Amino acid sequence: MAPFDYEQARYNMVEQQIRPWEVLDQRVLDLLFAVKREDFVPPQYRSLAFADLELPLLNGARMWTPKMEARVIQELMLRSNDRVLEIGTGSGYLTALLASEAADVTSVEIDAATANDARAKLARFGFANARVEIGDGARGFGNDTYDVIVLTGSTPLLPDRFFEQLTAGGRLFAVVGEPPAMTARLIHCEAPGARTSLDLFETVIAPLQNALAPARFEF
Repeated sequence: MAPFDYEQARYNMVEQQIRPWEVLDQRVLDLLFAVKREDFVPPQYRSLAFADLELPLLNGARMWTPKMEARVIQELMLRSNDRVLEIGTGSGYLTALLASEAADVTSVEIDAATANDARAKLARFGFANARVEIGDGARGFGNDTYDVIVLTGSTPLLPDRFFEQLTAGGRLFAVVGEPPAMTARLIHCEAPGARTSLDLFETVIAPLQNALAPARFEF
């Protein structure tokens, strides 16, 4: 049996999934060839690294599909001096993409085993500007401010704390809502208290643990 052709599979992923999803920025497309997705998926799924699937991770988490990863990186328009906060490290692959374009990335993962696994992979492949913290970031994290904030799990409501942690000119990506209606949203912070919001596409992804939810009436 011929060995699996990772480069052909990567090319097919870009041409058949990524480009049709309006990801045409050549810098982003080049990044998908430079950062090897198969290095971050669980070993048993390496041959599925380029499939249009949410691959399972430790303790019930799932990776985003490749097309969603690429689309979000494109929409964020990362700059080389950006400081990024990622909520939900998962496999560490999106972390690696962010770290490839930004100055530094702080990624927060609530599950210790998942965090340790991603941290080891990022170190192994030389992403020294990415730091993985174990903690609950569903409603903000720490006291620093960031140019970019990315939530990799959905949230029914978007906590104000994230906007307090966003610099003027910063961008925030989040999937907001509850099934079956969730919206992938990009928010630009023009100045303190001044924001513009762009709804990118509809999707459904798993919520962050302890995500902010509306109050429920009980009878």
